[in-house]
Amino acid sequence: MSHYVITLSCPDRTGIVARISTFLAELGASITEAAYHADVEAGVFCTRQVVDAGSVPFDVDELRARFAPVAAELGGEHRISDTGVRKRAVLLVTRDQHCLHDILGRVWADELPVEITRVIGNHTALEPVVAAHGLPFHHVPFPAAGDPAREQGKVTAFEEIRKLVDADAPDAIVLARFMQVLPAHLCEAWAGRAINIHHSFLPSFAGARPYHQAHRRGVKLIGATCHYATADLDAGPIIEQDVARVDHGDTAADMVRRGRDIERLVLARGLRWHLEDRVLIQGNRTVVFR
Repeated sequence: MSHYVITLSCPDRTGIVARISTFLAELGASITEAAYHADVEAGVFCTRQVVDAGSVPFDVDELRARFAPVAAELGGEHRISDTGVRKRAVLLVTRDQHCLHDILGRVWADELPVEITRVIGNHTALEPVVAAHGLPFHHVPFPAAGDPAREQGKVTAFEEIRKLVDADAPDAIVLARFMQVLPAHLCEAWAGRAINIHHSFLPSFAGARPYHQAHRRGVKLIGATCHYATADLDAGPIIEQDVARVDHGDTAADMVRRGRDIERLVLARGLRWHLEDRVLIQGNRTVVFR
């Protein structure tokens, strides 16, 4: 069964729910799921409405055209998607394979509603994994540290990545442990679509080698954070987080091993919620209708 998913964020005021409900009722649309959130401090109202596509007497493009004046009247930003159209994603990887294995396995098992159009890596280590799933792999090398032409080489590499990604017009660009920092212009171009998994419970231990930072600090909890990539390193809107308990007997290697399990789950949840239009970005925060 196909559904139309309507998301809206607008200035909070009385009558928003009634206006949307009346609009859908007049179409004869059957609402199968509805969620609401009012941010009193920010004065913003957010909602996610799911309707049975079969109950709407026209296609999604007509629904978008008819709902646009309602959204304009409410002064909000909105989106309408059709679950009958499978969304697309590009994966960016380096050498770490646990997140890639997890995502590809979930897609193969039809647990993630997405088509992986291609995988791009700055090393070839994961090409056999991608090939085993029958997906195209593109190797875009980056210059090594110490190379005098490194900065220009990175510019060239990211331009090639941009062309490959934009050719697919994906709904999500997933940095599945892609250990390169996206330049600001790509963060802007892919805003709200570039999803990163950081191996720390942000805002603690941002940047490189967070498990080793955590081990030196003697923490009792380690975690992972799925967030949208922005020009501010590891500081974009957070989609999902989780933690695991550790103690004084755990080495940094133990933390890395345990952390990988958290990373898999957190990235899978965050990506799913993004694909299902459950995430509404509000500045540097998110509303997530789980």
